[in-house]
Amino acid sequence: MYEANNTVHVNGVWLHYAAAGEGKPVVLVHGNGESHDLFDVEIGQLVEAGYRVYAPDSRGHGANERLKEYHYADMAEDMAQFIRVLGLEKPFFYGHSDGGIIGLLLAVNHPEALGAMAISGANLSPEGVDPAFAEEFGARNEQNPDPLITLMLTEPHIDPKSLEMIDIPVLVTVGEHDLILPEETRRIVEHLPDARLIVVEGADHGSYIAGSEIMGKLLIDFFGGL
Repeated sequence: MYEANNTVHVNGVWLHYAAAGEGKPVVLVHGNGESHDLFDVEIGQLVEAGYRVYAPDSRGHGANERLKEYHYADMAEDMAQFIRVLGLEKPFFYGHSDGGIIGLLLAVNHPEALGAMAISGANLSPEGVDPAFAEEFGARNEQNPDPLITLMLTEPHIDPKSLEMIDIPVLVTVGEHDLILPEETRRIVEHLPDARLIVVEGADHGSYIAGSEIMGKLLIDFFGGL
């Protein structure tokens, strides 16, 4: 279906990535503990709609070498260099969960990099996540420390006001029963100059993304209207 064994060296690490299709470039970035395989359905939909899709495994994820420590700022810089090294001209970007956090930081720190962005289930701080979820994973991490879980429990720390510098169109989606607190999603939308919000009825954090056509249709509608 797509070229899955590509590699590129960026920001001191090697990233594996999948690529498929022809047309305007779209970069897809998955969430914590996942890989580009999350987007199998979306990749097919976007290719059929006429896009060239790039789906990297984030540092320490998927086929990439595991690391002892992770920071969202590093992952955002990875994506900035990924876009630059591959010569992508203002690609569209979509990030789910941690991928959405990476997208926000990328757009703040490299305002020239993207043409438009969509994010799903992103948060600005660890306090923006359902406390029960944080408590469960905190207890699990105490017993069996995992640097990726530590990342999720201790970062990000994004100043809402910094989002006001993002001058590209942004689609923000969240599940009706998401683990991201509703007020956190509202905070993101309120500080983005050009944002639209879609709450996916009946969905949780990832049910409308993994193995579903819902997110792909939302992306095609959003990107196609720009």
